[in-house]
Amino acid sequence: MSRKSLGYKTGEMKNYNRDLLLLYKEEVYNDDLLQKEVECLHEILMRVERNDVFCHVHELVTRNRITRKAKAIIKAIAWPELKPFHYLINKN
Repeated sequence: MSRKSLGYKTGEMKNYNRDLLLLYKEEVYNDDLLQKEVECLHEILMRVERNDVFCHVHELVTRNRITRKAKAIIKAIAWPELKPFHYLINKN
């Protein structure tokens, strides 16, 4: 199986606009294997870091109610800080 059929190019690192810290033993990994590892991690993170997934696993708690509505959760997290007496609870 050629490298192109596996979906990655040799000698070229993609920029995914995220900071990842990968710890590896230098004698075990080469550039191709490291690139494949970064691409797999990126794919995993892209599947998990979506708004619908975030809203599915969180609830917004205010003084008076608990809501699971995606629109309310996204509106609440649009600001750097939540309003007073607003809490995001992970349902896990």
